[in-house]
Amino acid sequence: MGQVEHWVQPDAFTAVTAFRTELYASLLARGDAHFELCDALLCTDGPVRTLVDLALAPEHRRGHGALYAGLNQGRIDVARFRRALVGVPLPRAADGPLVPAVDVSPWLRPDAGTSSDRSICHTFGRGLGKHQMVPGWPYSIVAALETGRTSLTALLDAIRLEPGTDLAAVTAIQVREVIERLITAGQWRQGQPNVLVVLDAGYDAPRIAHLLADMPIEVLGRLRSDRVMRKPVPVPWICPPQGGRPPKHGGEFVSGDPLTWGEAAAVTSTTTERYGTATAQAWDRLHPRLTRRAAWGDHVGPLPIIEGTVIRLTVAKLPSGGVNKPVWLWWSGTRGAPEDVDRCWQAFLRRFDVEHTFRLLKQTLGWTRPKLRDSAAADRWTWLVLAAHAQLRLARPLTADLRRPWERPAEPNKLTPARVRRGFRNLHARTGTPARAPKPTRPGPGRPLGSKNQQPATRYGVGRVLATGEPCTRPSHHKVGTKPRRIG
Repeated sequence: MGQVEHWVQPDAFTAVTAFRTELYASLLARGDAHFELCDALLCTDGPVRTLVDLALAPEHRRGHGALYAGLNQGRIDVARFRRALVGVPLPRAADGPLVPAVDVSPWLRPDAGTSSDRSICHTFGRGLGKHQMVPGWPYSIVAALETGRTSLTALLDAIRLEPGTDLAAVTAIQVREVIERLITAGQWRQGQPNVLVVLDAGYDAPRIAHLLADMPIEVLGRLRSDRVMRKPVPVPWICPPQGGRPPKHGGEFVSGDPLTWGEAAAVTSTTTERYGTATAQAWDRLHPRLTRRAAWGDHVGPLPIIEGTVIRLTVAKLPSGGVNKPVWLWWSGTRGAPEDVDRCWQAFLRRFDVEHTFRLLKQTLGWTRPKLRDSAAADRWTWLVLAAHAQLRLARPLTADLRRPWERPAEPNKLTPARVRRGFRNLHARTGTPARAPKPTRPGPGRPLGSKNQQPATRYGVGRVLATGEPCTRPSHHKVGTKPRRIG
């Protein structure tokens, strides 16, 4: 895709005020408390450590009770807010297409036994054998990629994955709905280049491309280094003397065996600043051999042939000095030119900006800091964090660079989200707030001193689902209360 260019807005202040107006309109119940909580999140100095600290910000005129009541009992028009996220101008590649990336980020809650809808989340740790499975709430997030090395992407959607969710099916539905909203908002029109959706190695890219074959998109996903694909059947096919039907699959393409690769359809070489010489090889019309099991077990009719282009990317060096192993990619397009090959691997490298966005959401904006019990309250807090992030992106040309003495000056319109947040309080004084002033009240009596809680919270197990789709339950001899007591 070459380079992704920054979008320069003619009137950024109008865009910020319009988005804030639409945000307030999407807050149906306890909207004033929600809106002031979002403003406090934007104007507070430093990382968010606890949720109750936001109630001390001047922008939050209500007490901490209204803060928690808004999250627990509020209501948000999610459909309208999603339309507001895609209604603002979005970053595009130099040749025109949108490049959204999809990834899952967990909100870990290992000790929250009273929180419902928890799933087993796969967390990555540093070092060999440090990966762990921790209970939490996994969220699938779609973000449009910005240019260059930045943590400021354009967040488009977020959904919480239910226990036992089919990741490929849910991702396909989520991407379809995002693309439909983009088309409705005029972000994509007939005749423009297709939207390039970038996925990581944990997704079944060929299946997602098959589920979205009727949409104006192209799917680019990472493959395992030991993946085996199939080549197309040679044409013309010569029938053997014993006869038989023509084969559906050609020879094997083993990623770990160069003898099975054959001649590449395209080879490109690009000189980069951070990686040295990047060499990309592409093999056209390769497809996985599907079998009637797992996701394809209930497929009606013959199994499809999902052809695409396999790209092998190698670089001369890594910025960290580590081992530069090759990266394997699968692109749903076929018969691509060398320019398409370069566009694909450059778009995949931009996918790592989503990881910086997750770090910003968690470490600076405190997305996973609150100890909320209800999963619906976690969803409301997630939407408020996305609203704050969208305002930081729109306000980038409007805020001054309030850098620390030890920080380097940033280029115009290149401020990091943390620097934009430092100056957002000055912008907040200009934009104002549509939230109404709080009404005077007094705290309730609460529970009488010394009394015990007569309504203990319900405890939930971690949602584990078997391969058959049935919930996983403990054996009878592992359940609480079945262990015989000692007598005597």
